[in-house]
Amino acid sequence: MANSIPAAAVCAVLGSLLLAGSTWAQTSPPASPPALRLDLDGTLQGEDSPRNPIWLAQAPAQDIAPVGQPPQSQSRPPEVAPIFEQPGVLTPPGQTVLEPSLQYSYSSSNRVALVGYTVIPALLIGLVDVREVKRSSTTGALTARYGLTRRLEIEGRLPYTYRSDSTVSRDIANPSSSDRVFDADGIGIGDVELAARYQINEGGPSRPYYIGSLRLKTRTGRDPFEVVTDCITACVGNASGSGLPLTLPTGSGFNSVQLGLTVLYPSDPAVFFGGINYTHQMGRDGVSRRVLNNEEEYIGTITPGAAVGFNVGMGLAINEKSSFSLGYDHVSIGRTEVNGQVQAGSVRTQLATLLLGYSYRLNPRTALNLSIGAGLTRDTPDLSLTLRMPTSF
Repeated sequence: MANSIPAAAVCAVLGSLLLAGSTWAQTSPPASPPALRLDLDGTLQGEDSPRNPIWLAQAPAQDIAPVGQPPQSQSRPPEVAPIFEQPGVLTPPGQTVLEPSLQYSYSSSNRVALVGYTVIPALLIGLVDVREVKRSSTTGALTARYGLTRRLEIEGRLPYTYRSDSTVSRDIANPSSSDRVFDADGIGIGDVELAARYQINEGGPSRPYYIGSLRLKTRTGRDPFEVVTDCITACVGNASGSGLPLTLPTGSGFNSVQLGLTVLYPSDPAVFFGGINYTHQMGRDGVSRRVLNNEEEYIGTITPGAAVGFNVGMGLAINEKSSFSLGYDHVSIGRTEVNGQVQAGSVRTQLATLLLGYSYRLNPRTALNLSIGAGLTRDTPDLSLTLRMPTSF
């Protein structure tokens, strides 16, 4: 045909256009790629096409809005399932954490008392008193923590305690066909506690965090010297007096100050933690014990022994919401002094507990923590269960 264009000429023109377009793209890139789309019949259309499109081009990567939240500051210690009394993670500044808790402990022990003297090791002249004591204690508490700064927080704790003791005894030297059970209980406000914690250093990945603490425990609860016992001075040595309290105390009876240091060491995927503490028990002057018939027995000045403790543990996160911890806690309590002299029969007490804890985050502000403790020494409660539910505001 006369008006037809040779194929060679068409190819030459297209090649020139492609070369020019490539050179322009290298020198002046467009701000964003054109929004091209492909119709269902395969025809390439622009934005004005009224037909149903399937989009090919996406928005530039720099125009995509960020999703999620940035990670928390590395200067804050990682959270682990709490198993010890003092938490390791501080409250953020300006926030408040309310933590209701419920703790149950149970212990059982046997005691043999020999009242008399022995002629030879196999012959006893006097009274043999064998007692089995079962103790249960349930404490509900409300703890409030507030973050003053990024490194400092304060805390207050108000406990309410219910205790019950059952003492089963039988006098072997006296004729008896059945055991005698002596029950006692006590309920009321416990010892109120105030505390402050301060993060000493910044810490970070593969660097330990050091947190110092100061705790003051009052004697707002009913102390052991306010309860009435089942024996007066006149009945000492009489088998009819048990010497046991008719009601149980809900407090220790002494003010105390505790200094502590907690260390947390993150080592992905675990967090190792531990601490040491020293508790100074403040003595009391002019202490008297209440006995039957509204009489009092004067004791004098009582100074409980100081307590030194340490604990170690490891926390491991299972997923974003749950974690568990395993730890060991040990407290050594010194001998008690009465009127400047070590009380007869007083010995250093060792309390050792093996702890297992689990934590589950219910929502971004609330978590549920459960810890189980098993006593490893005779003076430690056989079983302790603690349930906490901290909520931040």
